[in-house]
Amino acid sequence: MSDSAQQDSAFYSRRQFFVVMGSGALAVATVGGIALTGEFLEPNVLYEPPNKFLVGTPDQYPLDSVFFMAKPQIFIIREAAGYFYTLSAVCTHLGCIVNWKPQEGAIACPCHGSRFNKTGEVIAGPAPKPLNHFAMSLTVDGYLQVDKGILVDPEVILKV
Repeated sequence: MSDSAQQDSAFYSRRQFFVVMGSGALAVATVGGIALTGEFLEPNVLYEPPNKFLVGTPDQYPLDSVFFMAKPQIFIIREAAGYFYTLSAVCTHLGCIVNWKPQEGAIACPCHGSRFNKTGEVIAGPAPKPLNHFAMSLTVDGYLQVDKGILVDPEVILKV
């Protein structure tokens, strides 16, 4: 092979190398673009638990009881007179989950010592305001329904 033939074959192999590299880069960019377009077209939704949910029937709750539900972080309270109301189990100080202390007849925050009475009013501690009350209703099927999306006054109760 002559020197010019060797240079031509080296030139063609270099050209072929750059063609392959360029084609590969173009393919990677195309696949990346398609992937990002697909991700953009798919809805990016944060799935949160519903604000409205059923918590059972009234006969499941004995008179003068406080029942804690961990997942929605609420207290279902049934007074001795038979009426119901729902309290948030999230402390209004820094968002800790509070506990019902039956021996004290109070709701206590384990983090910073806030204390609330059975109706959610602050009786001690750094909490700046009472626990939230949520709307509660009775469905046509006879189930208790709580709506955490609606805050109500402490005077609002469900008579069953």
